[in-house]
Amino acid sequence: MALNLLRKTNYDVSKLRSKSWDEFASAGAPKLDFVFTVCDDAANEACPIWPGQPMTAHWGLPDPVKAQGTEAERHFAFADTMRMLTQRISIFVNLPIEQLSRLSLQKHLDEIGKMRREAPSEEPA
Repeated sequence: MALNLLRKTNYDVSKLRSKSWDEFASAGAPKLDFVFTVCDDAANEACPIWPGQPMTAHWGLPDPVKAQGTEAERHFAFADTMRMLTQRISIFVNLPIEQLSRLSLQKHLDEIGKMRREAPSEEPA
């Protein structure tokens, strides 16, 4: 359902794949500036030490895979998760990062992750 939603919203998913955290700790791994965990369960799990000490924040969201109900309700769960991520990412990319101290930026990242879910304007059909 996630891949279908991304395709329907014109994202190229042809090169996407699931990755292990270990892949980012190996030699030649890309440098990470920010790491955001989004799984509700991740807040209670031990996270790895990220090379280069990127800034981290937990932006926990309900796992849409666990949604119960009709197919329309499950599709809605994926769309709602995408909406919340899009909202948080939009706020993040509009932060004046170069003007913020590391401590202030961390505070903003944590606040974004604590944003309450706003009710969508329409329920699934």
